Amino acid sequence: MLDQTTLRAKLDQKYDLAPSPELAEEMSEIYARMSRVVTPADWAIYAPYVKAINTLKKERNAVILGHNYMTPQIYHGISDFVGDSLQLAIKATEVEADVIVQCGVHFMAETSKILSPQKTVLMPDMDAGCSLAESITAKGIEEMRAKYPGAPVVSYVNTTAEVKAASDICCTSSNAAQIVAAQESHTVIMTPDQYLAQNVANEVPQKNVVWWEGSCIVHEQFTAQDLREFREWNPATRMIAHPECPPDVVAEADFSGSTSGIINYVTQEKPEKALLITECSMASNISDEVPEVEFVGPCNMCPYMKKITLENVLYSLDTMTGQVEVDAAVAEKARLSVQRMIDLSRKLGL
Repeated sequence: MLDQTTLRAKLDQKYDLAPSPELAEEMSEIYARMSRVVTPADWAIYAPYVKAINTLKKERNAVILGHNYMTPQIYHGISDFVGDSLQLAIKATEVEADVIVQCGVHFMAETSKILSPQKTVLMPDMDAGCSLAESITAKGIEEMRAKYPGAPVVSYVNTTAEVKAASDICCTSSNAAQIVAAQESHTVIMTPDQYLAQNVANEVPQKNVVWWEGSCIVHEQFTAQDLREFREWNPATRMIAHPECPPDVVAEADFSGSTSGIINYVTQEKPEKALLITECSMASNISDEVPEVEFVGPCNMCPYMKKITLENVLYSLDTMTGQVEVDAAVAEKARLSVQRMIDLSRKLGL
């Protein structure tokens, strides 16, 4: 992938991307969605990119899928649909578009391609990986099956197509406990997130949940001591954790849920102060939607998610580079694992 300086130089040859207070004012309706976290000066820089991207995607018959961890200018400025990784992949199957631009990380683009093989899926930066997804391979699945013969493999959607293809069924952070509970076997293998698996094991004590020892570089950094110290300093703050955090962190929190669950909780409960124990952009992206909530405290940034920028989105859509392909045989098996999850979730009323 080209560096940002080279990207800007190439884009400047075709687009007028100079900062524009006039254009920023003209696009004030979009800015209103992020005005609490993006300064007017920064919006004047972003506005020309946002306009160029929104114009080009109409010409390309493209939609942009923005994950909850994207920066506000991407999440609010150019995304047609926002959500967690599975919500976006399912949305990809529903839209009448020829091109999907995946603003997230690589496994998400693979999942969109798996579920919508006839569409062109663009990844603005192919180096936007995921420490969790990269912690396991199909060989790792084989090792777990050998260790626990006959146990079904439930793999997080935050995995590569190869791993999905080697698994029996997928899960998300919001439906993992229900998917595991519905398995006929007493022992269930969960991959690759050890902390999600441990939190599920606490929720589903009737199952023997065993796990692969992978983790997310964002969520593994939080500690229960951090939360205890913060609560002592500010006891009125509502602490809301993602289930990829270690179990002792989740135990200290007032609520734990997926990215979409966290958003629903904050928008419905509207606590006076909230500490989101997850990726930094979550609070930024919902800040203007809940102005009565003050978001406080630490967060951790995902370096992979932040590889997606307005510059490389525009460049990818302009040049149609960064097309994601998945081997047909692998895609077919992976699609089955994802579809089993979707079908079971519907059966369970999730």
